[in-house]
Amino acid sequence: MASIHKELVIDARPEAVWSVLSDYGAVHERLAPGFVTDTRLSSDTRTVTFADGTIVLERLVDLDHEAMRVAYTVVGGSLHPSHHHASMQALPEAGGRTRFVWHTDVLPEALAAPIAESVEHGSAVIRRTLEAAAPVAGPDAGR
Repeated sequence: MASIHKELVIDARPEAVWSVLSDYGAVHERLAPGFVTDTRLSSDTRTVTFADGTIVLERLVDLDHEAMRVAYTVVGGSLHPSHHHASMQALPEAGGRTRFVWHTDVLPEALAAPIAESVEHGSAVIRRTLEAAAPVAGPDAGR
């Protein structure tokens, strides 16, 4: 099994980041606009359309408000993993910032490279979006 793990420190408060992450049906508007072009929510499943035309159906596994963690799995669409589990979490970091953790386990391993590339690109969009929406103010802001 392949594991893709991405961590980045975001200049936004954890509560603000969690507000966005926990809005499970608004990925295209609040978390990764442009990278994700549409999100449709039906019960615990969302249909996510990416800018490159990829469409995936993702089922919500867990939305943990205390841990500020969302977990989901791909259950259909144009990706056909035999196994997929991902989570995103907002962890408090020094100076009011947030450590954003995105972890994905996937099979077959042939999907690891394209998913890792997507995570890399998506992380850059997520950082820009979150920092623009709710920047940390004060002397620690902006690296």
